[in-house]
Amino acid sequence: MGSGQRTKHMDWKLEGSAQKTESHVLQEQEGILEDTGEDGISESFQLLQIDVASELQEGETLPTGSAVWCSKNVQRKQRHWERIVAAKKSKRKQEKERRKANRVENSGICPQHSKRFLRSLTKEKLLEAKHSGPRLCIDLSMTHHMSKKELSRLAGQIRRLYGSNKKADRPFWICLAGFATDSPLYEECLRMNDGFCSYLLDITEEDCFSLYPVETLVYLTPDAEHALEDVDLNKVYVLGGLVDESIQKKVTFQKAQEHSVKTARLPIQEYMVRRQNGKNYHSEILAINQVFDILSTYFETQNWPEALKKGVSSRKGYVLQNSVE
Repeated sequence: MGSGQRTKHMDWKLEGSAQKTESHVLQEQEGILEDTGEDGISESFQLLQIDVASELQEGETLPTGSAVWCSKNVQRKQRHWERIVAAKKSKRKQEKERRKANRVENSGICPQHSKRFLRSLTKEKLLEAKHSGPRLCIDLSMTHHMSKKELSRLAGQIRRLYGSNKKADRPFWICLAGFATDSPLYEECLRMNDGFCSYLLDITEEDCFSLYPVETLVYLTPDAEHALEDVDLNKVYVLGGLVDESIQKKVTFQKAQEHSVKTARLPIQEYMVRRQNGKNYHSEILAINQVFDILSTYFETQNWPEALKKGVSSRKGYVLQNSVE
């Protein structure tokens, strides 16, 4: 074999060795990249892969001993990069856990209870109340005499009532009766209440007296003679949807009498006393959301004083009998 042939043969061996080294290192890089699920890590190894290929191309013209040294240098760099990437990954994981802990601490919600889960739970409770829970009907048949300001206040009360019912452990099933979808009140509810069309309740133009059997109805009015003693699952409790700034007396009471419906008042007189105030003002007339808060709290606690404290503000001039002012 001539000297020229020997030189070509040695070049071919060196080139083959370098290609094998490059192939082996690149396979290792690809194996590491497949195990990596984060873009930042993949990018780091892509940069490393370019450095490896560049150094090996330079190594192709070096003697065999230098090629081996080049491979060790690449491995050293690879281990260095792996340590950097692992440290960054660990830091990101710690930061993620810290943010998660802060969210849990600030919200008071268990980490496994996502917003989607809570919405699903609320929906499930409301639909269960439709079949087996207590019933509340809001009589909206008296709104045609109300001003726009009074309609706005009533729409706000409906929003707060529905919000309280969503939060209740044992919610009521609510019906808005005598409620026309082309009425000013309906437009006001759409304007003031986000997601009103998605409320889980019944809406009907039919009035409550023809919607339910009369013997199941209990119309709650402050003018009733007898106090409500308990919440009965077999009854439908009716609240008059009336915001009347002119304070017309006995409107809801008279309407209930006209339809021979049983009436009841909240037991404010039985568990509360009048508090002396400068204006000598005392009133048992409450907004529908305040009445509902009392009913809902009593249904959960079976405790009238606790329930009345929830719904009767001190501005009404009443306090619990055992309160020390």
